[in-house]
Formats: sequence, structure tokens, C-alpha cells
Amino acid sequence: MINFQQLAQEYDTPLYVYDAEKIMEKYQSFYDAFDVHDLKIHYACKALSNLSILKLFKNMGAGLDCVSIQEVRLGMKAGFAAEDIIYTPNNVSEQEFDKAIEYGVKINVDNIQMLEYLGINHPGLPLCVRINPHLMAGGHSKISVGHIDSKFGISIHQMPLVNRIVRRLNIPVVGLHVHSGSDILDPDVFIKAADLIFSVADSFEDLTYIDFGSGFKVKYKEGGLYTNIEQFGKIFSERFNAFCKEIGKDLTLRFEPGKYMVSEAGYFLANVNVVKQTTACTFVGIDTGFNHLIRPMFYDAHHEIENISNPNGDQKIYTVVGYICETDTFGADRIINEVRKNDILVFRNAGAYCFSMASNYNSRYRPAEVLVYKGQDYLIRERETFEDLLKGQVEVELEAISQRSKKPIKSVH
Repeated sequence: MINFQQLAQEYDTPLYVYDAEKIMEKYQSFYDAFDVHDLKIHYACKALSNLSILKLFKNMGAGLDCVSIQEVRLGMKAGFAAEDIIYTPNNVSEQEFDKAIEYGVKINVDNIQMLEYLGINHPGLPLCVRINPHLMAGGHSKISVGHIDSKFGISIHQMPLVNRIVRRLNIPVVGLHVHSGSDILDPDVFIKAADLIFSVADSFEDLTYIDFGSGFKVKYKEGGLYTNIEQFGKIFSERFNAFCKEIGKDLTLRFEPGKYMVSEAGYFLANVNVVKQTTACTFVGIDTGFNHLIRPMFYDAHHEIENISNPNGDQKIYTVVGYICETDTFGADRIINEVRKNDILVFRNAGAYCFSMASNYNSRYRPAEVLVYKGQDYLIRERETFEDLLKGQVEVELEAISQRSKKPIKSVH
């Protein structure tokens, strides 16, 4: 049991807290759910990219899924071998691809132009091709990425062109990749995507793996829906094994879970600055805003909110808001134990896409991060300071403009 009150006192708020043992439990349960010849899990580090978290995944035997060259560098700094890193960007420059190739990581291509470029300029380089299956999936339009209007992947209908380029340039396509979205509850979405990939897989004689991305729905509240990974793993393993038998080749099955691994392991602590009653509702104003946790404002994400300072207090209805000079509502009309000034609120499911999407909007400092393992807490990121806000800025004295601005403005009649 994590003592949040003690952590808030020791490290101040707002504060991100991660449960290492929960992450390890989620990783193991995911791995155990599948029964295939070879399974490789690549943690999607965009969800939470702190070095200590990356090292935890490396120690468990995971690979890494990176979407930027900076994530690749973080992964290598955390100790991941280049061959265990998959680089899956979109709309990046040729120069960034060249740098990733220089690092020696696996390359995943999601557009025809880049496929041609890499085939011509890096002859013989093994590639993975990301396919857009034209399937609408995901819990919100902003996290559905496999439909016909999505910017991600090469259309399944463009495979004849892909095959032509691959043959002409002698590109060894060793992997196929598909990712339809996030918060997917129905396993049939993955089965449909798999059947589409299987229908074109025999075109690539160098194929060694198929990567099905991720998108599994996590549990956001008591009684909430979530992907039954054990049931999914059984169904999907049977379908994948049958395909391998059909083609007479044992392929590696790959997944890239991010949110599934870290969401439920993360907690966000905030201090109550004010309880403000209006004619319409009662606001709880806290010492944070969407600069630290943007998901509720960005795509209506739900985070359970608890008052750990008054767990036995009478339950009342509150709207929890932040201190940003914008509308930043974390939860409207929430039933929470009576909230008082300086109480500590805990937001659940704060491990994925929370700190990683934080900013310095309103010139606020980003929070500290703490990792808890076997009852011991470890500071894994210091709270920012005013010096951090200034870092990288270059002051320029525009004397002429400054002097001119002091002259009185002539009135016009």
C-alpha cells in the first residue's frame, strides 16, 4: 500500500507516483496471455519515457517502440540494444530516418515516398512496413488511427504498389505492422486486422515477424470495461498459430503496449487550494492544471479522483478544476468525500500520457516523479525550478526598439 500522504509531504505537490510492482505485474500478465512460438513485447515509450521506467522494462526483457529519434536516444541511454528498438515515426524527415539507421534500430515505414527513399539510398536495409487496414477502432476519434482518413500507415489497397517497389529495389521486408487505435475493447478488431495482414503477408518472402501494435482498453473506474487480455491472448494465439502453420513458417508475434503497461500503475497527487461555491456548483481548485494532466481536456479521458485526506468524510458533489488561465476541468459533478482546503486529491490511471504530455504553459514548473518499489520510494525526476524555465532562452537587448517605445505617441485630430 502506497502512503500518498507521506509522499505528498516529502516531495510536495503536484506529484506523479508510479508503482513499479504494478508495472511488472501488467507486463507478466500480458506475456503469459499468449501461447505462440515467439513473442516479443516492445513497450511504447511515448506513454511514459522516464529513464528509470525504461530501465525497468529493459530488465524485464522488453523491447522498445519509439516514435522519435529522441525516444531512440533515451532508449539507448537506458541500455536497450539497437536491435530491440523499433522506430515507428510518421511524417518525419529523411534525415531523421538516416539518423535512426545510423543507430542501427529496426525501421518501420508508413509511406510510399519513404519506402522508395530508403530502398534507393540504403540498399539491402531490412524494413518493416506499416499498413493502414481501414478499420475504425478506438475509444475516441483522436486515438483512432487505422481508418481511411488517418495519416498513419500505407493503405492496404496500395499493397500492389508496395510490392512493385519492393521487387524493383530488392528491399527485404522482414516485418509487417498494423495499429488501429487505443481503448479497443472488442478482440474482433484485432482479428479483422490480422486477417487483412495475413492476406498480403505471403508477398514478402523475407518476413520474420508481424507487429500488431496495441490499443488494449484499461480499466478506468470500478465496474468499468476493459480488455480481458487472457481471453484475447488465447483467441489471438490460436489464429496466429494457424496462419504460421498455413505458410509453413514460425513468425515472431510482436505487440507494442504502452498505456496497458503503465496507466493503472500511475497516480497524480494534487493539493486543494480553494473550495469555491457558486450559484451553480461547488468548485475544488487544485494546484495544477492541464499543463500537467491534459487528457481530460484533450480527449475527455476519465480519471477517478479520491480525497485521501478525508476518506471517511460525507460524500458531496464537486467539479474539480485547475489553476490554468483556461478552462481546465478534470471532472464535473464528481462524488467525492468532503473536500477541505489543503486536502490531497489522488488521480488514478495517471501513468500513461500524463507526465509525457505535460508542458510549461503559464510558465508553471513540471512536477516531480517518484517510483515506488517494495515500499521504498525513489525520486526519478526532480521538480522543475525557475532556472529550468530560463534554460535555452537567449536574452536579446533591442535597444533601438526599446528607446523608440519610450517616445510619446502623437495624437491625431
